[in-house]
Parts: sequence; structure tokens; C-alpha cells
Amino acid sequence: MFEPLAILSDSFWLSSFAVAALIFWFSFVKLSVQFPHSWLNWIFKLVHLQLGMLILLIPIQLVLFQGVNITSIFANLWAVPIISFITIPLIMVSYICIFWYAGQNLLFGIIDKSIILALWPLAHIERYWLDTGHLPIIITGLSWLIILCWQFSWFVQYKLLIIVLIYWLITTMKQNYLVLWRLIMLDVGHGLAIIIEQQGKVLIYDTGISWKKKSSANSTILPYLRYHRLTPEGIILSHNHIDHTGGVGSLLLTYPGLKIRSHFDKKNHFPCHRGIYWQWQKLYFEVLWPIIDQKRSHNNESCVVKISDGYHSVILSGDIEKTAEKELVRLAIANLPANLLQVPHHGSNTSSTMAFIQAIKPQYALTSVARYSRWRLPSDK
Repeated sequence: MFEPLAILSDSFWLSSFAVAALIFWFSFVKLSVQFPHSWLNWIFKLVHLQLGMLILLIPIQLVLFQGVNITSIFANLWAVPIISFITIPLIMVSYICIFWYAGQNLLFGIIDKSIILALWPLAHIERYWLDTGHLPIIITGLSWLIILCWQFSWFVQYKLLIIVLIYWLITTMKQNYLVLWRLIMLDVGHGLAIIIEQQGKVLIYDTGISWKKKSSANSTILPYLRYHRLTPEGIILSHNHIDHTGGVGSLLLTYPGLKIRSHFDKKNHFPCHRGIYWQWQKLYFEVLWPIIDQKRSHNNESCVVKISDGYHSVILSGDIEKTAEKELVRLAIANLPANLLQVPHHGSNTSSTMAFIQAIKPQYALTSVARYSRWRLPSDK
């Protein structure tokens, strides 16, 4: 009632689900073993509790994170007592000391150290994270449905509802196989990353931005591929700017055999200039720009690619500006018409000239921009 937007928070659902899991665990999986020593009973109860949490929280983890870490039980056995008996009580005490700044600062220092201590195991168990994709969510949902139906005798009272739910789960599992191919523009902020998917395989056009030791590949591209159980076969890099090439390193680290196509001056890259054609499964790729003589790889030398299945076509334009657009209209006006256009240069005023747009006549346009961008893209024009 007081904070309705809390339902959009992952922590809200994790906490609610954890309470429900505890009630379920203590109601239906009772602990009957008793040890002669009270401290052994206490440890056994703690392990029993954490084991229940590990098992019952798997569904919500699959829904929110598309993965699970079985070794998290050890992290919880370590962290929960520290947070419960040291961190939280000290935070409560710090409220009492709100006007005693020296005491409050001392408490905050201890609180910080307790949190660092609680989080210490995480770095060691991170390697055991298991990406599961979306399929285990469906399987887990079905298994939980069976448990609930059995426990509350729903299979007697709600036969039709259960049949409909099972039918929905089966059709959900099959619907992805009905798609011939699809193009997905991922949200990587101010950058570009496009997935071309066909029969469980993908080509990636640009890889987003990188910063420090992180990149769009780590935060967006790789999780998307894992969730949908897709296998990348190649990368097309439009031009050599960090907001388009930032994720290459992470992708190559995960998939070392990826083939890269670009207009860079690199021997291990396949060429990407006007006159290059290739077929990938049932899709045809044609490079419209740049011309082979251009040796740089900036905005106006972006690798412009047209993708077609014979009925629908897409133009991926990178960051080309007015100069390149003018040359494209002059050299390849017959090949420019397409159903969908990736708007050049994030919808900047430097691009999308009238002649270029009229030559393509797209039904749809996709612009890759950051929300609240300081450049205020795409421009109204």
C-alpha cells in the first residue's frame, strides 16, 4: 500500500518467495532426527533450513536470473548468521546513536567490515554458476504445478485448468521452432548490438560498448544467448568505435572460434566492403558500403549490410553520416529498398538524409539509443 512499485523489485519477490518456501518446508518436510548434544541439533537444523531454501528458491532464481549456483548453500551458511546476528543489530543500534557521530562512525566501520566478511565466500563460488536458459523454468514450473496439485488435491477440483496449463507449457516450448528467422536489437544503451537468429544459430552485428573490465557482451549479449540457448557463429563489426566493438573480447573469450567480418586492417578478419556477398543458411547478405579503397574505419566507413530472405529485407547501417548516405544512393539505389532500417548513427542529425530514407522506404525503423542520453537521441528531425 505504501510502496506499490515494490512489486517491480527482484528483492521483493525473492523475500516473499523465501518466506513462502520456509512455511512450505517446515510444514511438509519436518525434521525428526534428534542428536544427544544440543549444538549438533542446532547445526543440523541450520543445514536442514538452508537445504530447503536452496531447493525451493531454485524456481525464482531461474525466473529472475536464468541460472542457479548449487554451492550457494555454503555461502548462506556463512553469510546469513553474520548478517543476522552482527550486521542487522548494529544497524539498529546506529539509529540510537544518530546524534553521537563518533559512535555512529565507529559502528558504520564495523558494519562495513561485517558485510565484507559475509561476502567473502562469493568470489570463490562464483565459478560454479550454471546458466540454464528458459527451458528449465518451464520444467520447474511444471514440477511445482504437480506438487501443488498433489498437495492440495487440485487434480480433483480443477481438471480443466490443469489441462489448459499443461497445454500452454507444451506450446510455449514449441513456439520458438516456428520462427524462420528473427532480428533482435538489444538494449545496450548508447551503442549497437543486433542479433540475427536462425535455427538456433546467430550472427552478431556490433557488440556494444565496454567500460573498465565490463562490457555490453557481459551484461546483455551473453545472457541473452544463454537464456535462449543460441550459438553464435560470427560477428560483423560496422566500424572501429568502442560503442560498437566493446564486447568483442568477451565474446571471443566465451566462443573462441567466432569468425569476425570487418573493414578493419586486421589479417584475421574477413572482409566487409562493397561487392562482398555470402549466404548463411536461408539468408542472403550483401555489403553495400564502404568501397574497398577506403582504408579508415570511422562513422562514414561503417559496414552497411543488407539481409534478405527473398521476401523481407533489412539494412544495417552502422553509424554512416550524410557523406556515405549520398554515395550509397548514387552507387546502390536499386539495392536500397528494405522493410526495416537500423537508423544510422543512433538517430543523430548527422544522418538519415531525405534522399537516403526515400531510397530505402522502410516500413519500420529501429534506433539504438540510451535513455536520458546527454546527446538526446534520436533527434526530433
